[in-house]
Amino acid sequence: MSASTRTLVRNWPLIPDPADDLLLPRNDLVQEQPEGDVDEHSATFVQAAGPFTEWTRRVQRHHDHWEERTDYRLDIPWFGWLFALPVRLFVARRGHAPGHGHAAPGNPWWAPRDRLNARAVAVLGLLAAAAMSSAFINTLFTQTATFAATDFGVGDTAIGVAGAVVRAGILITIPLAVLADRIGRRRVVVIAAWSAPIVTALGAIAPNFWSLVATQAIGRPLGLALDFLIAVIAAEEMPRNTRAYAISILAMASGLGAGIAVAALPLTDLGPSSWRLVYVITLIWLVVAVDITRRLPETRRFITPHREHVPIDRRRFAILAGIAVGVNLFVAPASFFQNRYLDEVRGLSGSGIAVFTLTTATPAALGLVLGGQLADRRGRRRVIAVALPVAASLITVSFAVGGPPMWFSAFAGGLAGGVAYPAIAVYRSELFPTGNRGRAAGLLTVAALLGGVIGLLATGALLDGGWSHGAVMALLASGQIVAVALVLGGLPETAHRELEEIS
Repeated sequence: MSASTRTLVRNWPLIPDPADDLLLPRNDLVQEQPEGDVDEHSATFVQAAGPFTEWTRRVQRHHDHWEERTDYRLDIPWFGWLFALPVRLFVARRGHAPGHGHAAPGNPWWAPRDRLNARAVAVLGLLAAAAMSSAFINTLFTQTATFAATDFGVGDTAIGVAGAVVRAGILITIPLAVLADRIGRRRVVVIAAWSAPIVTALGAIAPNFWSLVATQAIGRPLGLALDFLIAVIAAEEMPRNTRAYAISILAMASGLGAGIAVAALPLTDLGPSSWRLVYVITLIWLVVAVDITRRLPETRRFITPHREHVPIDRRRFAILAGIAVGVNLFVAPASFFQNRYLDEVRGLSGSGIAVFTLTTATPAALGLVLGGQLADRRGRRRVIAVALPVAASLITVSFAVGGPPMWFSAFAGGLAGGVAYPAIAVYRSELFPTGNRGRAAGLLTVAALLGGVIGLLATGALLDGGWSHGAVMALLASGQIVAVALVLGGLPETAHRELEEIS
């Protein structure tokens, strides 16, 4: 899966003379240093710092032009294809960028503020692949519960209870979180990367609805353990101005994994029990498990001597737990009951639901890019205070209207939610030290799931009691206001600060 060396040759005319640009080291995505002497006719530069596993830029003056030849290789596991064109356009840029040290002010818009090294790029690519696996597994039951329930003949209350039971399985992740602080993040991630898809795929042979629920009550929490541990690894491996950016990249990869689950929904149109085929697809993620086992290193912060068995800061944990409950009180039922709403109220088929979800959610991933950049540049608190209430309001509207307004409000709400997500998610790993970062992340995931369980049970009961979807979502959206108040009143700003300084 490693990238091959690529070559880009550019010829520059002598007028206007580009020598002042070409003969200076670049200092943007890559920081160059001369290899040998630099004279007025030729120079060779190599990477002093940057993400490339190979970088050589040779400049030579000919009688009628300058020739600039760049040989480079950027190894991004799984997602190198996505960055191939942007990187090539960056390499084709002429000239150096002002700046010094670790900062990279000349970076392209799609790159983080900090200049990453080859290790960070490779780790982020592997984590993104793991995020796809985790998201597929965590999305699967939500997307297929309606079809399985119809096949087995159960109603809204049973679906709400099933969603709550599956989420209650989060208790399985607590020992894994503790283990990650004891034996390392990598080992536990490898365990979760293998076991989550295997257990989840067992849903394909479930003889009844509650057997399906039982498999997902184990498989989905294993996927969640994978999710919060890769966030911990990202926080511990990324430089200080890139943590939220990394979370946004992982969230986009999660969106892709969830999108694959949604894209498989047309299989449910093949027959009453064809939802089982979607569970079989889960086994493709074993390929990711193989790659993670081979190439993912242990984090440098965990390897570095640190205090172990550190008590969790109760005040910080209580605030973050309150935020997690408030947010998921709304987010969990909004995502879980969306398909039921689109099916029963708006009359969309499995294919129609897939089109709606992909059309409204996939483009909203742009919000993750914007949110990650804003959180790293402007701060987490400001982004959350603006984006979170807007997202909740728009998603609520999408449950109250039909036609184009429904599609637009779902898209805009997802976009605003994407902006808020990196700032919220990165706090979970930033506010605790290495000795209990995994445990805190696991317990906060439990708190988030608790909020989701409350929301799901309430939503199922209220819908069966005659409430409309819009009215239920409007009631639960009040949790977002509580979350914003807790962020502004209780959390420090963590942007631009090292983890050791914060925690």
